[in-house]
Amino acid sequence: MSMRWEGKLFTKNLPKIYAIYTGGFLLFFAAMALLEQFGLSARAIGLFFVGFTIFIYAFIGILSRTAAADAYYLAGRSVPPVFNGMATGADWMSGASFVAMAGGIFMAGYPYLAFVVGWTGGYILVATLMAPYLRKFGCYTVPDFIGTRYGGKATRLAAIVVLIVASFTYVTAQITATGTIAARALLIPYEVGCWLGLAGILVCSMLGGMRAVTWTQVAQYIVLIVAYIVPIVWMSGVQGFGWLPQFQYGPAIERIQELEPILGVGTKPTESVPGLAALTTLHIQPGAGLMAAWQFTTLAFCMMVGTASLPHILMRYFTTPSVRDARSSVAWSLFFIFLLYFSAPTLATLSKLSLFDPNLASSIFGKSIAQVQAIPWVQNWGEIGLVAIRDSNKDGILQVNELFMNPDMIVLATPEFAGLPYVISGLVAAGGLAAALSTADGLLLAMANTLSHDLYYKILDPKAETRKRLMTARILLLIIGAAGALVAAMRLEGILGAVAWAFCFAMSGLFAPLVLGVWWKRANRQGALAGMVIGLAVGWVYLLAVRNGMTPWFGLDHLRFGVVGVVASFISMIVVTLLTPAPDAEIQRMVDEVRIPRGETIIAHGKDAGGVAH
Repeated sequence: MSMRWEGKLFTKNLPKIYAIYTGGFLLFFAAMALLEQFGLSARAIGLFFVGFTIFIYAFIGILSRTAAADAYYLAGRSVPPVFNGMATGADWMSGASFVAMAGGIFMAGYPYLAFVVGWTGGYILVATLMAPYLRKFGCYTVPDFIGTRYGGKATRLAAIVVLIVASFTYVTAQITATGTIAARALLIPYEVGCWLGLAGILVCSMLGGMRAVTWTQVAQYIVLIVAYIVPIVWMSGVQGFGWLPQFQYGPAIERIQELEPILGVGTKPTESVPGLAALTTLHIQPGAGLMAAWQFTTLAFCMMVGTASLPHILMRYFTTPSVRDARSSVAWSLFFIFLLYFSAPTLATLSKLSLFDPNLASSIFGKSIAQVQAIPWVQNWGEIGLVAIRDSNKDGILQVNELFMNPDMIVLATPEFAGLPYVISGLVAAGGLAAALSTADGLLLAMANTLSHDLYYKILDPKAETRKRLMTARILLLIIGAAGALVAAMRLEGILGAVAWAFCFAMSGLFAPLVLGVWWKRANRQGALAGMVIGLAVGWVYLLAVRNGMTPWFGLDHLRFGVVGVVASFISMIVVTLLTPAPDAEIQRMVDEVRIPRGETIIAHGKDAGGVAH
């Protein structure tokens, strides 16, 4: 008998339930800290943190199991705005946000803030252009909206293809993050970590669908934000910058600027080191001038428009009780996301200072290479191939350009190279795992739901019973998850790179039909189909050309191909729409009604989306 994780009584008690959960997690953290003082090993701490948090998520997932279509696909449309904001924050703050973003800022500085600006700004687009209107429409999925708004199986199928391409690319990045975290926390091979992470993902989402994922993501948000903030506050206090580091780390930046020329930051490595393609040295410097500003702007644009096009994020706003709650939910999402993004530059700065400043015990440059190679964190991360040292000039002293690091390890390794207790490393590993699992849950659910609902039910077998549809969704979760783990184990692209690709795919194929579907009632089926097919095809061909040696147009490299795709999508959709008949009067009246962000949903409650309620 499943617990009733819905209804007025449950939602009324949500603050109490999650307050108890938070208190229990903090008590667990305190117990681990105490056990470390009594000699508990680092590996045992890692096992306890990973095992305890995955057990809690699995427990919530099992309690939330359901056989009702509305609960499985939309959490019963009963999620309050504050908690939907937390769940969206966890869904959004992926392995890229938690694990890779601060690492990018650590390595290259200012240019990587384009990710922060774009990802945050994207929610402005979601709030003003998308969320309340898609919620009012009342569909189950993004392809469901497109298929119902424009009509025809071809448009629904094209939306499914774009969703799968973007979401699958994104989910491989999350499984990559889980593999990295599990490999270090549990001291297991990276490939094994990918499959272990997949098991954690599936147990959270398989039985309860969106309902299970929602309540699990709220729990995961609490873990990940605590895990991100605690090391920052701790390092700031130890380094003498106060206990509100997000407002007080200016002197740390000034100190790094003093040390960089002394240490030789900005000089190239003295030799090319084969076999370290996945690693980089600290010689990278941000560019300057007009091209650098253009690349910053275009990357931020891709992240912003991509955010407003991601199906697994837009689906979250289908779960609120009303249209008004959907708008409120976006505001809460921005607040909860802000807490982490505002802290990422602080973490990168304090981490870098830990390595650079000779006044700190954790600094490593200028020491003998033999001495540095004996440091536990260098050995541990070196064992899984994420850090390496090469004495390029043969002087036996470590220079900046002789340390090779994978940016994806920075956040996870910071507690170790900053000299914090290992319990902080376990906490950060648990937070990173929560971030990656929560996003992967949402992505896998978005793919499985759209295949079971939009492809299987709406196109292949419209008479399928609810039980059969949900069973199909669960089988698809297994298949897609396994495929994602296989691809992630190949390490074809870094975490941030794979995420940027996913955003560019989504914006290339979905942004134009979504925005114009709400704001241009003249938009029709033929135009939407052209926009999705041509936008995705042009973006994909451009990506392949750049990756195979073509000189990027106007500096639009493989992280920015979405600019090309979305322009092609808008042009083709507008041109084809104007050359073909307008949609019928009923569709146009429906669009007029959707643009009023209040009132009843267009698709009647208690019915599957797919027909307009009259």
